Amino acid sequence: MGSQADNKTCAICLESMESGQGQTFFTAEGALSFHFSCVSNSVTYGNYLCHVCRAKWNDLPLAVPNSNTNVDSIFAPNPVARVMHEPKLILFSDDELPPLVTADPVSSAPPADPQNISIKTIPERVAVASSESVSEFSVLVQIIAPPEEDLGNTPIDLVAVLDVSGSMHGSKLALLKSAVVFVIDRMTEDGRENAKQCVNSLLASGCTNILEALEMGVQVLEERRYKDPVGSIIFFSDGMDTCYRATHFPRPGQPPPYLHLLPASIYPENHRGMGDHDQQPPFPVYTFGFGEDHDPLSLKAISDVSVGHFSMVNSYEAVEDNVGLCIGFLHYVLAQELCLILRSASHGVQILSISSERYASSKISNKGSQALINFGDFIWEEEQDFIVNLTVPVFCSVGDAENDLITTSLLDITCSYISVVSNDMVQIDGDRVTIRRPIFPTPLETTVSLKVDEKRNRVLAEQGFIEAQEMAETGDLTGARALLLNRRSTLLASASGQAGKCRWLEARMEEMGKRMESRELYERDGRPYALSNMRRHAYQRAIARGSSVHGAVESEGFLCGCAAPQGHGEQISST
Repeated sequence: MGSQADNKTCAICLESMESGQGQTFFTAEGALSFHFSCVSNSVTYGNYLCHVCRAKWNDLPLAVPNSNTNVDSIFAPNPVARVMHEPKLILFSDDELPPLVTADPVSSAPPADPQNISIKTIPERVAVASSESVSEFSVLVQIIAPPEEDLGNTPIDLVAVLDVSGSMHGSKLALLKSAVVFVIDRMTEDGRENAKQCVNSLLASGCTNILEALEMGVQVLEERRYKDPVGSIIFFSDGMDTCYRATHFPRPGQPPPYLHLLPASIYPENHRGMGDHDQQPPFPVYTFGFGEDHDPLSLKAISDVSVGHFSMVNSYEAVEDNVGLCIGFLHYVLAQELCLILRSASHGVQILSISSERYASSKISNKGSQALINFGDFIWEEEQDFIVNLTVPVFCSVGDAENDLITTSLLDITCSYISVVSNDMVQIDGDRVTIRRPIFPTPLETTVSLKVDEKRNRVLAEQGFIEAQEMAETGDLTGARALLLNRRSTLLASASGQAGKCRWLEARMEEMGKRMESRELYERDGRPYALSNMRRHAYQRAIARGSSVHGAVESEGFLCGCAAPQGHGEQISST
């Protein structure tokens, strides 16, 4: 037969194979090309032979499942098969109905609404003298989810984007395969072995186009006919993009140049004001860095803008710890798009700052009279807290100065979110934050709360991690270690430190300092440890339960796999 260059007609449909006609092509082992859709349909109906030479295909193309197949797509082990031209023309067939969707919608009643998320507040002191003004007064705000209801796991749509480009060869690819197999082991027995065979047949080759890979992951989620309440992407890669780095050359320590091009479904800030993307929650991207030379700055930047999470995976033990932590979190999402609005409750009370390590998107407006914090997803039994720093004015009502019951109102707090259980918007008003304003407060009334002090130390430590990491990036490892040592001393001298409540913070700062003893050690272990530790510390989360992933679509050295919807219990159905 002729060469690939001479192959101008698809041997299946006999239509033109000219480029630029909005078609995607599949290149077989014999260098013959076919329309992607033609080969997929052929394989779907059991034909595994080349339509020209009748040789059996060893590496199957991507298949669009028929009505008897309950998966989104299957892994394409052949890295020669590339999605070419416009990837958004690819149609992804859906898998089985979500557990709450039946053929007879009348027969299925929605579950009862769960108990609401609650808001608690703790001022740093219960009283401030009426004649005193405070330039920076701290209030600890806690968001608390209710205990887990007996409703089973939250149904999720999960897409796995796997980097199988050339830079992932060797131990990286082996570790990536073990990570995906770890996820597959959470599936029910049917289809488990086939999924593992597909994963184990993967080869590393080609360039790395992170933007296109994430765009395809979003496309898989957006094109599902039956959408579950929670949609997320897990991204396994070394983060070494070869398409944009080659042309833009970002400076060391700078975010990747393609962030502003990410889909609005991942990074809503890129398309603020576009109403089309306000109708569904954004998809968080949970990134996992493979290999000692992976790019943690790029991977963390992607997770940050999508309100996801970054972890490094440098051992088989880390697969279970970090991947399990992520999948377990997704299983137990209770609320989406959780948002807090804080308002000044008295004249002269001004919101100065919000010490929220995770939520960099918090915004203060109207000259300190209002603040907004976006939390994203929230899980059962989760607790998140942060410090609000504000001013407290002198109490001006002289006639009431001798009244021990006088108070100053500081904050009003409103929480809103979409309940995953009921799919309704829920709004909760917290109790107004107030403090007493006696002429002469007692020593007990002016004692700083240990809980507030402990949280301030956590913020201090987080700022120390960030500053030390920035110093290390410039080559000042000595200064970075000195800064961490100074922060540890400050923690030890604080009230909560002396009460033994900050030992875990001290241990992490000590460990980070050890990984900054040399430039080589920092680049190998220190940088990824610092970034991963900062993100996990900021999220204040620790949970590890199972999930599943199966199905895949290959694009530019990546594989996008979509999990079937999840039912109740720890496992999901698979075929």
